[in-house]
Amino acid sequence: MTPQIPGYVLSFESIFQPLVMTITLGLIWLGVAHMPAFAKSRYTTAAVLSTVFVGWEVVAQYLGAANTYLATMENPPTVPTVLFGLLIPLAVAAISLWRSESIARLVSAIPLQWLVAAQVYRVGGGMFLVLWADGRLPWQFALPAGIGDVTTGIVAVLVAAQLAQNAIGARRTTYAWCLFGIADLVVAITMGAMTSPGQAHLLALDAPNLLMTAYPLVMVPTFAVPLALMLHGLVLLRLRRGPAASGHLAAA
Repeated sequence: MTPQIPGYVLSFESIFQPLVMTITLGLIWLGVAHMPAFAKSRYTTAAVLSTVFVGWEVVAQYLGAANTYLATMENPPTVPTVLFGLLIPLAVAAISLWRSESIARLVSAIPLQWLVAAQVYRVGGGMFLVLWADGRLPWQFALPAGIGDVTTGIVAVLVAAQLAQNAIGARRTTYAWCLFGIADLVVAITMGAMTSPGQAHLLALDAPNLLMTAYPLVMVPTFAVPLALMLHGLVLLRLRRGPAASGHLAAA
């Protein structure tokens, strides 16, 4: 049985998802403005990347709305299908970055502070806390995921400001923020699996997590979370290469 989605979640998603896509496309075209390449190459790469990200969002929405990832107590999955929606985009992104010098140059050209600031959208994780307070999500998932996301999103703005000002210790702070943000996502994914119907369902047995695999909240693990991990990965690569990061990121 498909769980009932509160109206306020639908309203929130109608604003949140376009915002995330706007941020993503903004980063791509910001990279174009700083990319050291011929104009045709820059704009072609950006157009292809923009099309891919828009296509990814459309496919994720279609699969989510079609209940492809839905897990219910009556039909718990042996392997959580939502993991495919999470891992496949990450694999495609890693291969593309490794194999395409143009893509690597474009993402290398995005100012580091904007790669960090982009994750301000993580404050949207506060919706998990609202749903917990409304009795619709188990605390074992909602509290760590919601608090961690809100913290990551707020601190992203502060860290980005430090980077923009080239403040002392800004890069160390960025490392710490990045590792915290990744840890938050790992905890959220783990607790999501442990509170949802399936083989790993060990917590919240009386009030399982039924909303996260239903549309539109399923867009979080199949779009927002992979995007956040991609951004964290790019930030770590840039930090590893130093302030003058450029060229093929895969060489890192």
